[in-house]
Amino acid sequence: MIRVVFNQKGGVGKSTIACNLAAVAASRGKQVLVVDLDSQCNASQYLSGSRDVPDTGIADFFKDHLYVSFFPSKNFESVIHITPFDGLFLAAASPELEEMGPKLESRYKMFKLKEALRRLEGFDEIYVDTPPALNFFSRSALIAADTCLVPFDCDTFSQYALQTLARGIEEIRADHNEGLHLEGVVINHFQARASFPAKAVAMVKEEGYPVFPAYISSSVKIRESHFAGEPMVYFDPKHKLSQEFEALYACLS
Repeated sequence: MIRVVFNQKGGVGKSTIACNLAAVAASRGKQVLVVDLDSQCNASQYLSGSRDVPDTGIADFFKDHLYVSFFPSKNFESVIHITPFDGLFLAAASPELEEMGPKLESRYKMFKLKEALRRLEGFDEIYVDTPPALNFFSRSALIAADTCLVPFDCDTFSQYALQTLARGIEEIRADHNEGLHLEGVVINHFQARASFPAKAVAMVKEEGYPVFPAYISSSVKIRESHFAGEPMVYFDPKHKLSQEFEALYACLS
């Protein structure tokens, strides 16, 4: 199962959600890979713990496909690294990705990621973290994916972004990946005591988008988790946020 976590709006929690769902799956004994396609490298930093982000990563894989070569292309396995967490692996991002995107797109390399991920063996689940734009990397991810998870952080701008995003997903499905579907909208940064978040969620439901019943609350604890370099299920397994990520994972098809 290949899941892409995508939203064109920044700051909605894509990396946090991808890493924490992957961590829940790994904590249950599954072999899980996180592919970081965002040049900001947030997922890579989060999952590297106290270690440095690996020197080789997804940029090396794409770089190897930029030009025709008489030498064998780099195997995707060569850019996959262990993390401090059992069963959880990482194909790390780097700032290089930002300048590589236009070059890759101009050379029609949009299907390379799909080919590589579909050939991978030994992983039960793959989570792909994407940049906040419908660019080469997010399109490549959606072409490769079985499903898409969309973080939503309960504001008006997120609602507008959701409409644009849905059209983008539909375009990818029609042109390149008929099996792609929107698995669900993940309600993030939810504040139960405030009135507007509930209204925003109600509006999303009224528009017909599938919304997961398990919401992720707004909490400073997630920032502490980022700083520690440990997803919540490892950082503080008894915390409310950990339980919410567990509940969200249970909702996945």
